[in-house]
Amino acid sequence: MTASIERHTGTLTTGDVPDLRCYDVILVNSSAGKDSQASLDVVVHAARQAEVLHRVVVVHADLGEAEWDGVPELAAEHAAHYGLRFELARRERDGALYTILDHVQQRGMWPSASQRWCTSDFKRGPIRKVMTKLVAELRDSGQITGRPVHLLNVMGLRAEESSARARRLAYSPNTAASNGRRRVDDWYPIHHWSTTQVWERIRAAGTRPHRAYIDGMSRLSCRFCVLASRADLVCSARLNPELARRYAQVEAETGHRFRADLSMADIVAESQAGQQGAFIALADLHPLGA
Repeated sequence: MTASIERHTGTLTTGDVPDLRCYDVILVNSSAGKDSQASLDVVVHAARQAEVLHRVVVVHADLGEAEWDGVPELAAEHAAHYGLRFELARRERDGALYTILDHVQQRGMWPSASQRWCTSDFKRGPIRKVMTKLVAELRDSGQITGRPVHLLNVMGLRAEESSARARRLAYSPNTAASNGRRRVDDWYPIHHWSTTQVWERIRAAGTRPHRAYIDGMSRLSCRFCVLASRADLVCSARLNPELARRYAQVEAETGHRFRADLSMADIVAESQAGQQGAFIALADLHPLGA
């Protein structure tokens, strides 16, 4: 580990990590998808070397029906594999889980690449509440006094996924999440990795990938993400026909197209015609794929 790395340069090279000893909390965001799995293993390895594994916490934003069956449980399983604390974040209204589809029905519009309220309101917002909780625990216990709590926010974003993500710095301050009680930095430990490297790391780590990959999905985001490829959306509709019909019904009720270039009605029709997304064979990478 490179302990002398300069903070906030955003120019980490392959194999470099921030000095994890500088952080009171290392918060790993987990979607239970492949990039989260690989990132978590990288963080655990680095934290063990720095002797700060006890500071690592895994958090998952529960999206309810929008995400694949068993995802919160799988994220918890990944955390338990390393003996780590696990936190579940969720948006609630009147004491009950409030979902993205609930919000679409109320708002009358789907999210989009330029209006990603699904991420800000249903992932980032609830996870920041977990940050507040963890910071309060350290301050209230007297473990941290006289200064902000230093928190490293870890996400499995990769440059290969999009031009927007490629432009991001691998390591930088998060001023929006910081305040007088906490100083937050973001770190993307596998930002420069290829998909092949990700699956190789998962095979070595021995953690279980979600079944959706075996069934043809290339990514484990929301079951129907407005940023997903057409192939993934059609594959998901084939695997989740009832939810696809519900999304199509909401699209018809709101009069707002799921995506400017693609309607849910088209996605359902293609899935029923037998068109499938690209198949990803994991048989050589993990026992689940055998």
